[in-house]
Amino acid sequence: MEFKDVLFFDKMLTPKIITVVYWLGIIGVILGALGMLFAGEFLVAFGLLFGLLLVRIYCELMIVAFKINEALQLMKDK
Repeated sequence: MEFKDVLFFDKMLTPKIITVVYWLGIIGVILGALGMLFAGEFLVAFGLLFGLLLVRIYCELMIVAFKINEALQLMKDK
């Protein structure tokens, strides 16, 4: 990928960043759940599972949007 492609939005940079966002989200949910456990909130297990699921769905939806863009670019180039 050339720098020119990124500057003129010919190639998308964000799909590579989504993986980092996903792992940071997972770490954030786990740390938040641990903090709530130490504070005495014992219903965190459901919140932890729900939070992990939401982070995964959010990242997958972003990836789908970029895959659609990629497919449209391929159709345009044909």
